[in-house]
Amino acid sequence: MKREITAMAALALSLSVATLLTGTIQPTGFSEIYPAVVCPPTLNGLSSQISISSRQTQFQNLENRSTKTIPFNVLRYPVSKDSLIVSATGVTPVVWQSRTGSWAGGTICSGPAASQWFVGASSDVRTRGRLMIINSGLSDAIVDVQAFSENGKQPLKSLELKSKSISVLSLDSLATGDQKLAVHVVPRSGRINSFMIDELGAGLQTLGGDFVNPIASESKLLIIPAIPNQLPRKGIKTAGAHTLRILSVSETDAYFTLEVLSADGRFVPVGFNTRKISSGIVSEFALSPKISASAFAVRITSDEPIVASVSSIVNIAGRRDFVWSSPTPALVPMAIALTGLSPLIAFAGDVIQVKMQITFVNGKNSLVSIVGTDIATYRVPPSARSVSILKISSKTHAGALVASANGYGYIPFTPGSLLTKVEIPRSNIRVLIP
Repeated sequence: MKREITAMAALALSLSVATLLTGTIQPTGFSEIYPAVVCPPTLNGLSSQISISSRQTQFQNLENRSTKTIPFNVLRYPVSKDSLIVSATGVTPVVWQSRTGSWAGGTICSGPAASQWFVGASSDVRTRGRLMIINSGLSDAIVDVQAFSENGKQPLKSLELKSKSISVLSLDSLATGDQKLAVHVVPRSGRINSFMIDELGAGLQTLGGDFVNPIASESKLLIIPAIPNQLPRKGIKTAGAHTLRILSVSETDAYFTLEVLSADGRFVPVGFNTRKISSGIVSEFALSPKISASAFAVRITSDEPIVASVSSIVNIAGRRDFVWSSPTPALVPMAIALTGLSPLIAFAGDVIQVKMQITFVNGKNSLVSIVGTDIATYRVPPSARSVSILKISSKTHAGALVASANGYGYIPFTPGSLLTKVEIPRSNIRVLIP
């Protein structure tokens, strides 16, 4: 009898331990996804194409209340009007917009942003520019728009956006009459993306245009990796002019130094060593480096957080256009769709070692290695549909310059969305047995 009682007690203890372990020790599961990215709408008078890497990539129109998606079925998709939400699955789509015979510009489709700085454009009588704010979420959103100019900080604008809607602001409403604009877009709620187009005109004459690509956050170190440098040639007597636009976002004045990185070497132009700028005031400085390369980069260091960009005057088929080149974060492994664009990619950094895979329209792949110091460039073949960055040296930045029949543009090399890991809920026996 004693032996039977001992056996029953041992069995009961074993069952208790097994139950405890089942309830407390569980493998953790995760689901990895790339959040959908949002592409800008096509405003009246413009034409727009989106480069994608696969015909099976899914999308839906922003204002479609259904969650149903459909495949593109092409590698370059024309957008007539509405913003698109794209399930890009890790390959960032690129948008190329233009006004026929006037200008062209590029930007990437991107995921929601907690902060976006746009350093570029103006609010004077010449501007035809627009700030497009998109709420791709299923709930209403509130967004703050803070503008700065050569006259300092402007009154804050707060906007309410309904779910899956677009608000388009004329830039001349942000700092009326001012010429040097910097805009900070900060959502208080909602799934928000913003895009800015800078377009200039005088009467019936167009004076060029471009996307002003956003900067995620202010920093004491900025790298602008790709700035076009047109040299004097037959029919063009002078080289393209460049202008640095910069803003200190702290409460105190800032001192900054600008270095030019080019195939001709690294140097600090005259007047750009420890230069002072006033807090909250947008400043501009003419930049005229004496270099022979068709593209260069700049490194800007400051004792206070800053945002900055460089505008460049270019000529396309005898017409005037301009390009806004913005800073990019350090390059990470990523893929970007470039069907139909054939850009010049510029890499900037102290030591540049990049391994890329080029995927062509016919499905074939090619490996490319880029090595250099300060700056290195690579022309993407016209038949390429995507570029994948496989390995990168640390602190290397990249941007792309694109020339088309209508104009010249700049595309930042940064992923539109990053792989997100979400924990998968697991059942727990303690829910049933406390």
